[in-house]
Amino acid sequence: MLGAIAGFWISLMLLFLVMVMAIAGSVASMVLNSSEQDMKVEKGSILRISLDTQIEERHSPRDIQAFINEEPEPQTLENLIYAIKAAKEDDRIVGIFLNCNGASAGLATRQTLANALTDFKTSKKWILAYGDNYNQGDYYVASCADHLYLNPSGSIDLRGLATSIPFFKGLLDKVGVTMQVYKVGTYKSAVEPFILDNMSDANREMSQYFLNSLWKEMGGTIAKNRKLTLDKVNMLADSLVPFDAPEQFVKLKLADGLKYVDQVEEELKKLTNTKKDDDLKIIDYDSYLVDATIPHSQSNDNKIAVFYAVGDITDAGVTGITAEKMVPEILDLAEDDDIKAMVLRVNSGGGSAFASEQIWHALEVFKSKGKTLYVSMGDYAASGGYYISCGAERIFAEPTTLTGSIGIFGMIPCAKELFNDKLGVNFGVVTTNAGGAFPNIIQPATPAESRAMQGAINRGYELFTSRCATGRNMPQDSIKAIGEGRVWDGVTAKRIGLVDQLGSLDDAVASLAKKMGYKDYQVITYPEHKANFWDMLATLSVQAKASALKEELGAYYPIYMELKRFENLEPIQARMLPMTVH
Repeated sequence: MLGAIAGFWISLMLLFLVMVMAIAGSVASMVLNSSEQDMKVEKGSILRISLDTQIEERHSPRDIQAFINEEPEPQTLENLIYAIKAAKEDDRIVGIFLNCNGASAGLATRQTLANALTDFKTSKKWILAYGDNYNQGDYYVASCADHLYLNPSGSIDLRGLATSIPFFKGLLDKVGVTMQVYKVGTYKSAVEPFILDNMSDANREMSQYFLNSLWKEMGGTIAKNRKLTLDKVNMLADSLVPFDAPEQFVKLKLADGLKYVDQVEEELKKLTNTKKDDDLKIIDYDSYLVDATIPHSQSNDNKIAVFYAVGDITDAGVTGITAEKMVPEILDLAEDDDIKAMVLRVNSGGGSAFASEQIWHALEVFKSKGKTLYVSMGDYAASGGYYISCGAERIFAEPTTLTGSIGIFGMIPCAKELFNDKLGVNFGVVTTNAGGAFPNIIQPATPAESRAMQGAINRGYELFTSRCATGRNMPQDSIKAIGEGRVWDGVTAKRIGLVDQLGSLDDAVASLAKKMGYKDYQVITYPEHKANFWDMLATLSVQAKASALKEELGAYYPIYMELKRFENLEPIQARMLPMTVH
């Protein structure tokens, strides 16, 4: 109790210090923004987009350690797209300088960015890309540039796609913990790291299929942009081309030339007819947005809501998609006479099946008011992420979106061996009824308890697939045939009926506006950013704890968090296996 009290007051003091710094930063920001507004964007300016940090869907609270270490704030896809679209129509902007320094983002996020840049070029304006060392994701985006340059000592990472999954069964065996698993779906692989030493054949088959599809899209785009064939790109990826001498990248047509930073500056001066001794008019995208005219941001009677659902789906909490917060917000929009249409932007690998059902119901209430619901999928809209999407009138996904994973599972750890044999701790259990102590981690489930748990999982799967069948206007058996927990890429998802159209969030919004008969409209984003003191305190506490654990555990932190995450899960989950495609 004393520790909890001490932790509370320490968190409170930290929050006070952060708020003081935030207020000071806000004042400074207001002064800077004021000067930027006075300065305005000059004619002949270059928009600079630096790919050098994490790219998120939209702004989220910063990690306290990142704040203390003065780490750069993540970029948001929302603002990057706003800037590119505004610059396309802005006569003051003559081109884009894409400075590639190792951004971190999902494939669908990068594809959205690359497509926006390609659309920018239809205005007859140019894009120049430069990088010291291009990572593969940055190069994918940069390949659409009219001029692509590499540092004379740099490299280009082109090696195809891979995914790696840690398996914890060996560790659990050593410490004496057994995972009791209940699931529906041959391909529902989220439980595999806890019961297997390596990938199942079904998981490997599924992963190989969607990786091939993603690479066909990504490699094909690079090939098209660089005027190569996909076979040629595959040959280069197979030959460990990142380790070639820089001159080879030019010979192989992966780059247009080798230049140092000062030489790139001279190239930019030529493109803008800037005199050698004059300074270039370069403005960063975030500064540009202060003075830019953002499409569909002006007040209008025709309003379209864009509701962001990003992160793990939980019943309650301070981060991610929480039913406790999201459900009332959607119900409020259902009663809002100014909002007649909404795009749900989903970027989630799923989570609590119960929470997913509550959000699904709230969206059905929204539709019951005669309002139109579309869905736009980001990097992921899988399992619970698909559950909350399936009722939409129309679903949009990028070709590189991972979706589907229609399946349910539950896991209960049993640590009897750990306590009894390794720690020498025994438990005496007294109950009034047969299942009075279930579930618990000190003894394995009885056959009756296992049957009950599997029955709940089966009912959850029936409900999930029935929601999908109704939403997609397909027989439930057809949904089950493409369900089984299998993850699909966006292109295949469209072919099998899980998705209606390939495209970005902008495409979904434009399509919805056309459906509503809006020639002009205003986009309003939700949920609104509200500075709630207690939410800020809770977030700060969570972030402070995470930062301390990162410092203490180092390289073991991701493994710890993976185990911890499953320890705190609701009993029944609609979740895909967390994975990184790289």
